[in-house]
Amino acid sequence: MSATTQPFFIVSSGRSGTAMMERLFGVFPQVEMHHEYMVHYVQPAAVCLRMGLMDARQATDVLRTTHEAAVLYSAAPFWGDASNKLSWLIPQLDRLFPAARFVHLVRDGRKVASSYFHKLGAECYDDTSTAALQAFYDADGALPAPPPEKKYWWPLPRHDDPLAQEFRRYDQFERIAYHWSAINRVIMSDLAAVPVARKHFVRLEDLVASGPDRQRLLNFLGLPWDDRIAGLLARPHNVNRPEDYPLKTKQVDQFWSIAGDTMRALGYHERPEYRVAYRRNSNTY
Repeated sequence: MSATTQPFFIVSSGRSGTAMMERLFGVFPQVEMHHEYMVHYVQPAAVCLRMGLMDARQATDVLRTTHEAAVLYSAAPFWGDASNKLSWLIPQLDRLFPAARFVHLVRDGRKVASSYFHKLGAECYDDTSTAALQAFYDADGALPAPPPEKKYWWPLPRHDDPLAQEFRRYDQFERIAYHWSAINRVIMSDLAAVPVARKHFVRLEDLVASGPDRQRLLNFLGLPWDDRIAGLLARPHNVNRPEDYPLKTKQVDQFWSIAGDTMRALGYHERPEYRVAYRRNSNTY
């Protein structure tokens, strides 16, 4: 057990390299690294907090039994979790860990939305699971909560959100675009309250392509260079289907209508949608 373990949290929309970060930081013997740690507890809590079904104290209690306990009992100098689920819980994490460092890892929303839609469509805003969570939310306690499977727990707009009614008419792709925009907006807003010295912003595309961006990330976390890092960043992880799916014309229009302001805020509005050229029988691209 160590009271001096340094926690760090990589927050993102998901499908942005968080699984890759687990592999990358796992090469360091001084780091105990996780990807979506205790997800079946944390994801429902994060969504309930976002939708007003749980208050901040209750959400903090969940983090006490998961992340605070894990950091306390870790023997490693560093303890990290790369998880989009934590993106909704930054103020709670900051209060529990006043020395924690946060990395906002972002990827072009067009690629994120396409990846979720084509590769994880069965567990991200599918029609049936979204309807189940919506019914639970609308019932105001008259229905039991859905089980803690990933597919059920993706935030919906609160009843008082101006987008609440329009969201009910969204198709699955539009719901995913909403998610990418909303979660990155929340990350930016909540990290604004975190001191500059304890937060770092990086685009996945720059991290993959740029040695200086990799070095800046390691410097921020207080970790040394390791020659294996470049090779790990060149191989996509958590890829169940090594295929690239550029957005169709209709999806392009839907995405920019929903997430255009966030794309501009994150500096992607002048970047063309890139292609990922997977090689047959290889993890490299």
